[in-house]
Amino acid sequence: MPSEGTGDQALAPRPGRPDGLARAAGLAQSSDPAVGRRRLLAWVGAATRAGYSVAGLMLFILALETLKRGAGGLKPILNGVSADGVLNLLGFGWSGAYAVMSGSPVAAISLSLYAGGTISDVEAFAMINGSRLGASFIVLFVGFLLYVFRRRSADGLYIGVVALLTAFTLWLPVLPIGILALHSGWFDSVTLSTPGAVTSFIDVAFDPAVNLAADHLPRLMMFVLGAGLLLGAFTVFDRALPNLESASGGRVERIKDWIHNPLAMFVLGLLITAMTLSVSLSLTLLIPLSLKGYIRREGIIPYVMGANISTWVDTLVAALLLNSPRAFTIVFTEMVIGATISLIVLVFFYRPYSRLILATAHRVTHSRNGFALFLGAIFVVPLVLFFV
Repeated sequence: MPSEGTGDQALAPRPGRPDGLARAAGLAQSSDPAVGRRRLLAWVGAATRAGYSVAGLMLFILALETLKRGAGGLKPILNGVSADGVLNLLGFGWSGAYAVMSGSPVAAISLSLYAGGTISDVEAFAMINGSRLGASFIVLFVGFLLYVFRRRSADGLYIGVVALLTAFTLWLPVLPIGILALHSGWFDSVTLSTPGAVTSFIDVAFDPAVNLAADHLPRLMMFVLGAGLLLGAFTVFDRALPNLESASGGRVERIKDWIHNPLAMFVLGLLITAMTLSVSLSLTLLIPLSLKGYIRREGIIPYVMGANISTWVDTLVAALLLNSPRAFTIVFTEMVIGATISLIVLVFFYRPYSRLILATAHRVTHSRNGFALFLGAIFVVPLVLFFV
């Protein structure tokens, strides 16, 4: 009889402990030049994204300071077209979001106008609300391009119409409730000022450049310059973001069944928009994800709900950087009331609400005449509000 520990048992590797060949293979793999290159590229990519993030933040602060200094230059134009009051500023923010295909820059501009004394708190609230109504237009625009140039079906247009209808029906009711909240002081205790260290940094790092520009440029040109810098800041921020669409074939595939739940789609919209700080980017992702079958049509609605809530993060940051406690209250009021309405609809009225939105979108995109009427309405209404 062979003694214990000898024979075949002795030759077999012990469980959980690699034998010599496995250990050698592991060492060879760790010293593989290809693995080292991949790690180096990963570090370079992370450093590049960090650099873009810092550059975007610096450009964002410079843009806000420039806008605040030049805000007064826009007042004669607004007076010239009699653009004052809630409805005019609602149309202004709505049309502006169409023009730049994003709501965040328009919301930041409205806060700058308020901080510069050009518009009141209620008017700023209305302009921010308008920016939310027009932010989803980018989805319809991308869907239209796919329909025209790639000979696709009308699915992209359908997704854009659903996104816009969701924004219209959920955020228009926020306007009267929010105005009542501001007048009644529901959230007046919710204020947050810029920390002293941040204010000192802005004064030292950005005021000299802003003062130099203000000495040589009229205020209207300062405002235009600030708007350009703001758009540039959001472009730089986009370069710092991971390509979520290219990852859709892997990570999204693994949670494909899970994201068919409305609440899960709501959370997904919240998370992706919070990661990208751009509702335009997160909503545009709906088109490829839906066309590939990852997201069902009925899942678009809760996704848009969540995205339109977490997009306020960058606007809250803008309010802080402007060192205007009331501006923070304005954004907080918009965010809380909008989130409350969205959650009430999602929890208690989602089935009838989703059926209504999807049926309307189907009717709009079912014929060219229906789509033409819808397209005309979404452009005419904000322009009428702006000029009336």
